[in-house]
Amino acid sequence: MPRFVGFALATLVLFATLESAQALPGFQKLYIKKYASDEKQAEYKELLEKKAKCFTCHQGKKKKNRNDYGVQLARILDKKEHKKYKDEKVAKQIMQAFDVVGKMKSNPKDEKSPTYAELIAKGKLPNGKLEDSQKEPTEEEIKAREAEEKKPIKDDKKGSDKKEE
Repeated sequence: MPRFVGFALATLVLFATLESAQALPGFQKLYIKKYASDEKQAEYKELLEKKAKCFTCHQGKKKKNRNDYGVQLARILDKKEHKKYKDEKVAKQIMQAFDVVGKMKSNPKDEKSPTYAELIAKGKLPNGKLEDSQKEPTEEEIKAREAEEKKPIKDDKKGSDKKEE
């Protein structure tokens, strides 16, 4: 009987950690490398590493729920294809995705809103306040973001769908 309890406990722990593993730590490492690697950005780096963590791209407890910034990245990157972030080619693709998404307006409905890169340059999270990303999204927000994630990214110059490289 004690073996069964030990096995059941180990299985429970394994499944409890699976959901948090959906957010890829490699993406965060590359994000920090791109946006918070020099001494001037030490405070931003600390925010990312100690407080924001997965909330840079995700919202709420379920890591399948991305915030608006995370949705835009997910439109370009594929978790399965890009999980090998240590590979130089894959890392380059992820960094390029940061550049593409960084040029997007943080609020596409407001032309005067800053781009994600402008927010990041000011030491802010791309999706706004940490508290907002920690809140559980509403069902309406989840559905809207899932629909947005399925839309192709348009190449601004040609109007054609941008394909993953």
